[in-house]
Amino acid sequence: MATSVYNAAQTLGPAIESVLAQTFGDFEFLILDDGSTDDSLAIAQAYAARDSRVQPIAMPRQGLVRSLNQLFAQARAPLVARFDADDICMPERLARQVAFLAEHPDHGLVACETTFIDKTGAPAPNPPIQRPHDHAAILAALEHGPILCHSAVMVRADLVRAAGGYREAFIHAEDYDLWLRLASQTRMANLAECLLAYRITPSQVSSRHVVAQARNAAIAWLAHGARARTGSDPTAQLSALPTLDMLDGMFGAGNAAYVRQRMIDRLLYAPDRLASEAWPVLLGHIADGAPRARLWRTAIRLLKAGHPLRAVQTAIALARQAA
Repeated sequence: MATSVYNAAQTLGPAIESVLAQTFGDFEFLILDDGSTDDSLAIAQAYAARDSRVQPIAMPRQGLVRSLNQLFAQARAPLVARFDADDICMPERLARQVAFLAEHPDHGLVACETTFIDKTGAPAPNPPIQRPHDHAAILAALEHGPILCHSAVMVRADLVRAAGGYREAFIHAEDYDLWLRLASQTRMANLAECLLAYRITPSQVSSRHVVAQARNAAIAWLAHGARARTGSDPTAQLSALPTLDMLDGMFGAGNAAYVRQRMIDRLLYAPDRLASEAWPVLLGHIADGAPRARLWRTAIRLLKAGHPLRAVQTAIALARQAA
């Protein structure tokens, strides 16, 4: 098991308990504390004093991507199960995933279905996500997903290391970028059984960093396409991803517009984001000649969300594009 922790004292205890309650008990549980300022490290150390399988690693703040790569570098087992510090494993999770990979040596990765809990641990009302289960269905869903829950993945560690691990340039979409790179190297699956409770909170990456996540995921898809066509990845040596206006030069004409469309598809019902950090993306999407009907509705949502100026500016941009 591999968990990166940053200020997760409120949820870390139950998360650890759920791992120690696994029916499959032959594991090491690496918990890397990424410079927490709360009691996260002390909690991990307290469990380590009671169970030698728990192995805390104390580090200064370095961010999730570097922490994950360090966890894979230090893991001794051939299989690594990812797990977030605010989620809950069902007792059979490890047993089911270990058995699947033993029975399917051609598969390098397996995840599972998940249920949702809120910040208190109670069932959350989020609608279930229908993920693809077999490799062919996962490949068919790669572009738009959702395909895999990061916290529910078990993977052969040598495959991740051979692929170069997680890439910091793709921060907030580093898992998706890795799945795309692994998709050409191995087979993947999702177990139909629900083996993880995924906690929904306002502070999670998909809420706080949705704009960057949408942009970086779309660029990861472009890099995936470039690898498939040419065998070369224009992003391979980058420490940071290019700005949108650089994408056509890197990947070919029309790809900046593609990324803007992917971003707006993700942000269409997030008027506060569209009115702020994603505002240039919305204007660029309109200038790209995007279908106007749904964007008129976006102007209405901006108005209803308390952004009258942005609503008017959106309407003006749409009218000019139609002229």
